[in-house]
Amino acid sequence: MLKQLFPNVELEDMITATNETLYMTVISVAGTFILGILLGLLLYLTAPGGLWQNKITNLLTASLVNVFRAIPFIILILLLFPFTDFLMGTIRGPKAALPALIIGGAPFYARLVEIALKEVDKGVIEAAKAMGASYKTIIFKVLLPESMPALVSGITVTAIALIGYTAIAGVIGAGGLGDFAYFYGFQRSDIDVVLVCTILIVLIVFIFQFIGDFVSRQLDKR
Repeated sequence: MLKQLFPNVELEDMITATNETLYMTVISVAGTFILGILLGLLLYLTAPGGLWQNKITNLLTASLVNVFRAIPFIILILLLFPFTDFLMGTIRGPKAALPALIIGGAPFYARLVEIALKEVDKGVIEAAKAMGASYKTIIFKVLLPESMPALVSGITVTAIALIGYTAIAGVIGAGGLGDFAYFYGFQRSDIDVVLVCTILIVLIVFIFQFIGDFVSRQLDKR
C-alpha cells in the first residue's frame, strides 16, 4: 500500500536522512543552549542596573548578537565555509552544518534568555544580595532556576527554528531530510519523496514541541 502511494521512496535512505536531521538538530540545540545562555547572561548582567553593569561590554555583546541575528541563514553558511572547513575539516555533511547552526541559533536564543532573566522577580534577587550571596550564587541559585521554565520554552522555539535551518543546510549538501527532499525529490520531480520528507520534518517538530512543553510544565512551580 505504502509503496503504491510513495513509489519513489526508499525506506533505508529515508531513515538515514532522518537520522542525519536528528543528529544535526540535537547537537546544535545543545550547543545553542550553552552558548545562548552565556550570551543571554552577559546581556542581562552587563545591562544598566545589572550585577556586572558595563556599558561597553553590553554594547559589544548586543551588537554581536544583533549582527548574527540579522544575517539570513543561507548566507551565514556561505560566510562560515572557511571557518567550518578549518574546524571540521569539511564543508559537506551533517557535521559540517553544526558550526553554522549553532552560530545562527545562539544569538536568537540569547535574546530569549535575556527576556526570561528580566522576568525574574527583582525582590528575590535583592533578598539574595541582602543575605550576602555572591554573584555566582545569585546566577546559579536564583536567576537560572527561577527562569528555567521560560528558558526551556525558549530553547523549544529555537529548536524548531533549527530544524528548519537543517533543511536549508541540506540544500547545499549538509545531508538530512532537506538534502534528500531537494536532490532526490525536487530535482528528479519525485513529489512523493518531497511529501514524505515534509511529513517527517513536521513529526520531528511536533516531538520537540511536545518534549519542550512537558519539561517546561514540570519545571513551572507556579
